[in-house]
Parts: sequence; structure tokens; C-alpha cells
Amino acid sequence: MSSKSHATLRYTSLRASIFLACLLVATLLGHFGIIPVVGATGAIFLVLLAGLVSAPISYVVLSRQRDEMSEQIVGKVSGLRSRTAQRIAAQNAEEDAADEAARAQS
Repeated sequence: MSSKSHATLRYTSLRASIFLACLLVATLLGHFGIIPVVGATGAIFLVLLAGLVSAPISYVVLSRQRDEMSEQIVGKVSGLRSRTAQRIAAQNAEEDAADEAARAQS
């Protein structure tokens, strides 16, 4: 079983790799004249084409990595929420104790 500690990094690097592979294929197709490429607009077209082709490939191929990344993010957010709730509860307890002490002195 793979480690889920670096799921976000793994997903992002695989997604970038798929994009770069699509860009390489598009560039090669442009170089050999299969895709017409003219100047800077052609280069921008190749980048957009690579992004358009890599998005559905990434969606299908990286579904497991995306699920692992989602679990990792949910775990971190829930841990942050519980620590925040504990902090708020501690602050409320301190404020209640200070209010009780102030009322006892009056």
C-alpha cells in the first residue's frame, strides 16, 4: 500500500508530468508539420492544446491519487478544526473563570 503522506505532491507532480508529455507530443506534431504552428501564437496554441488534452487524461488516470490527496486534505482540515475548537473552549473556560472571580469579589 502506498504512503499517503505526500499525496498532494505526488498528484501534482504526476499531473505536471502528463501535461509535459502532452506538450512534447504536440511540439513534435508541430515540428513535423502535422499541426500547423506559426510564430508565438502557434506556441501558445500548442500549450493550450496540451492543457486541453492532458486534463481528461489526468482525470481518468489519476483518480486514485486524487482520492488520496482529498483524504489527506480532509484529515488535515479536520485536525485543524478540532484544535481550533479546543482552543476556543479553553478561552471560553478562562473567560468564565475570570467572570466568576470578578463576581465573587463584588
